[in-house]
Amino acid sequence: MKVFFRVVLCVFSFAIAIPVSALPVMSVPGDTVLMADPTIFMEKGVYYLYGTGSKDGFLVYRSTDLHHWIGPIGNRGGHALLKGDSFGTQGFWAPQIFKYRGKYYMAYTADEQIAIATSDSPLGPFVQKNKKKVSGSGKQIDPFVFEDTDGNLYLYYVRLQDGNRIFVARLKPDLSDIDLATVKECLHAELPWENTDLSKWPVSEGPTVLKHAGLYYLFYTANDFRSKDYAVGYAASTSPYGPWTKMQDSPLISRKNTGANGTGHGDFLQDAKGNLYYVFHTHNSNTRVGPRKTAIIRAEFSKGAPIKMLVDSGSFRFLVLQ
Repeated sequence: MKVFFRVVLCVFSFAIAIPVSALPVMSVPGDTVLMADPTIFMEKGVYYLYGTGSKDGFLVYRSTDLHHWIGPIGNRGGHALLKGDSFGTQGFWAPQIFKYRGKYYMAYTADEQIAIATSDSPLGPFVQKNKKKVSGSGKQIDPFVFEDTDGNLYLYYVRLQDGNRIFVARLKPDLSDIDLATVKECLHAELPWENTDLSKWPVSEGPTVLKHAGLYYLFYTANDFRSKDYAVGYAASTSPYGPWTKMQDSPLISRKNTGANGTGHGDFLQDAKGNLYYVFHTHNSNTRVGPRKTAIIRAEFSKGAPIKMLVDSGSFRFLVLQ
């Protein structure tokens, strides 16, 4: 009994000597990756996966084939962004990684606000010299930065305003903030499939934007994330500001073509061969929402008119740790 007590005491002393946030998270080969609101950044044939899942920031995993993942491997105890290095103390949600003028940027949510941090590596650490949020009134979440073909940058995001509504604003060239004079609402949940529970707080969130054949396509997720009908729809426009016309074949990704509940809030990526994918999350099971699972599905724009986004339901699969 005395020996057991000494062992416990030693372990406890070790635990309090090293901050928990600095310790790497252990992963088990064969397990499904458990991150919500995922995004994948690809560079030189290497894929980096980030998402919502750690109370201390954002973990990052790596793959060379989009099938098997190792990590977490971020430079801050498995994290690419660690609490304290940038804005925010809690609620680290929905990161997006992009490269601009030789630097890596992470747009993310913390404290129900949006911030943008920088790094010299996809593995972090992502930091802010001045820890600050993006300007705007009220609560703002789910950022997505889109660089247009003319070089202009736009921030698509969600305002918690009479429901979760998607907005857009022009980013300043140095990415330090948005131009408040350019803020414009894009869309909100109003169609039957977007609010199957008839909630008084309808939800549209998780925006991501692609430009194809001269048109802008805004992909978003509707319904509360706890709903089995959480699903992905999309809208089209001739301008990054809209107006947006919702596509009649929405929802594009749902439990009906994946067999999984709570499908949504993800991001698009192109693999090394130019194939298009959408990475997103699902509920943990038919009876439990979390921890949410990370999944991927193949997508492509149709060849004929009118142009539509097509997804291959047979390609749906979960991401697995190596």
